[in-house]
Amino acid sequence: MTMPPLSYPVIRLRPKADARRIRHGHPWAWQDDLVLDRRSRAIPPGALAVLEDAERQPLGLGVATVEAKIGLRLLDRDPAAVIDETWLSARIEAALGLRERLYDAPFYRLIHAEGDGLPGLIVDRFGDTLVMQPNAIWLEEREEMLVRGLLAATGCTNLVKNGTSRARLAEGLAEVTGVLAGAAPEAPIPVPMSGAVYMADVMGGQKTGLFYDQRDNHGFAARLAKGARVLDVFSHVGGFALACLAAGAPEAVAVDASEPALSLAREGAAAMGVEGKLATRQGDAFAQMEALAGEGATFDLVICDPPAFAPAKQALEQGLRAYERVARLAAALVAEGGVLILCSCSHAADLGKFRAACLRGIGRAGRDPRLIHTGFAGPDHPQHPALTETGYLKAVAFRLMP
Repeated sequence: MTMPPLSYPVIRLRPKADARRIRHGHPWAWQDDLVLDRRSRAIPPGALAVLEDAERQPLGLGVATVEAKIGLRLLDRDPAAVIDETWLSARIEAALGLRERLYDAPFYRLIHAEGDGLPGLIVDRFGDTLVMQPNAIWLEEREEMLVRGLLAATGCTNLVKNGTSRARLAEGLAEVTGVLAGAAPEAPIPVPMSGAVYMADVMGGQKTGLFYDQRDNHGFAARLAKGARVLDVFSHVGGFALACLAAGAPEAVAVDASEPALSLAREGAAAMGVEGKLATRQGDAFAQMEALAGEGATFDLVICDPPAFAPAKQALEQGLRAYERVARLAAALVAEGGVLILCSCSHAADLGKFRAACLRGIGRAGRDPRLIHTGFAGPDHPQHPALTETGYLKAVAFRLMP
């Protein structure tokens, strides 16, 4: 291994820190594990720095944020790596190569942060348009290089920056949305996925405009959809509802708090020629489920895909209670022998805790469940094995016994 150039500052692990954790693949060094002296504290946030163990052996090159909980994020195991346009382009092209092997059409998550070796960077592709979320200072400072690398690798014309995430606020970055290349789409972009057509509003929708992570779970739900009455709660732009209609469901009801999202769901249904089979209900999901129960409604397939109720450990207990309530209300709407699919995008709630909360809710509804499927995000959301944050999405499917 070559020695780092003199221009890189050095951050050292404390003697009691577990250097093996990082040598064995973990890409983060916690602030509590670092020697925080006058020199290390003077390193600007987002600056490159070499991480060394307590014996001064280099562990790699990373991005320093020593005043944050995560004091350093490794970019390269070579402490002498040059993080330039060539380096960035190589990571982008490697990520693109995987997606092109996985998918026939250019609609997918192109970059998934640490899962693709680019901490803090999210890029979703919508045909000829890319939507980029640079959620870290080091990316913000290399924006022009990123834009050139992304456009050159993909051949796309348009690139939109969506800088409205909580992660940006944590880095002290301003919220900003704008066009970095080409032009803003004049209308929602039709996205073919799971046999359905979704309408992505990349300028005004949630996150990048569409959630690609549920693609495989849409596919599982679609296998149960033929002849089934479907309820899709927290539906956004009709994710599960449209996939089920495409697979032969005779009717589907989409529930969401956002009327603009439901309008996009209806546009998607119209594009598929099934607009007469989709009904929408706008309002608070909990209130809508209670209202449906009061109406005596039941469905053969019920799916609930709520927002992150436990986005951090501090919110875990409250979040688990919310997931339990979702499961209780949703279970009451499932016909005898029907299927209930419950999802969580909270990385703080691991699979075991989430599944236990779901089972408590189903039990409180007086239903008898059998677990038939466990799902995760698709392969365009590669998980870093050491980071539960990159494997945030869970989906559990239960048959409720007659």
